[in-house]
Amino acid sequence: MKSLLAPQNRPVVQRLARGQVLLAFDFDGTLAPIVADPARAQLRPRTRRLLTEVAQNYPCVVISGRNRADVASRLTGIPLRRVFGNHGIEPSPALPAARRTVRRWLACLKPRLEGVAGIVFDDKGATLAIHYRKSRNRPAALKAILAATADLGEARVLQGLLVVDLLPVGAPNKATALQSEMCRLRCDSALYLGDDKTDEDVFALSGRLPLLAVRVGRKAHSLAPYCLASQADVDALLVKLVELPALRAATPDRVTRTVVHS
Repeated sequence: MKSLLAPQNRPVVQRLARGQVLLAFDFDGTLAPIVADPARAQLRPRTRRLLTEVAQNYPCVVISGRNRADVASRLTGIPLRRVFGNHGIEPSPALPAARRTVRRWLACLKPRLEGVAGIVFDDKGATLAIHYRKSRNRPAALKAILAATADLGEARVLQGLLVVDLLPVGAPNKATALQSEMCRLRCDSALYLGDDKTDEDVFALSGRLPLLAVRVGRKAHSLAPYCLASQADVDALLVKLVELPALRAATPDRVTRTVVHS
């Protein structure tokens, strides 16, 4: 995994300006720092200013694990082309079926885990996250969560930072969301920036698509070929994107500079 901001990799970033490139970002741990209370997550003022400037020159989307209304409310005023929620399920025709699946999971898991102190269910509608940050015995809490979810069958179970994410098998994910936006916006390449296991679906495309996959934080087994050392370096990358010359013609559908909510 190579540092994207290393001097020798400057041409990698500069090449982005030569074509019609889509810039796509995860939210938590990428655009916004990880915080103890997810409800308090927000962009730093400098990040907001830089992302706004970048989005005025490049088509930009955010693909978050949060539900769509939640993450869109944290990006108000930034001229994004689209905001995806629930790891790419929102918006999509798969949303009603995913919601039914999550309701079944909750009915099954709450009785199984009611004796485990410190866990919090985060029902996002189309996906489910089980946080155990508040547990006094985190290893035991994680073990209990993994045991309780082991036989759900229809769930992708992904471990994150003090959280276990449950995603419906076969539902759209961050990779399908990215590909759909590349097609919709007629982009011939993309940059994707993310920081956790749900972003690996996108990173896996880097060998098959003209995709610059960048992980926030170095990780030995990630499929992303490039990384930023930490979330604080996201601003440095945005600065480089702002500084690149605007060499691409505007796409025909670049007619609005407001966050897309529909």
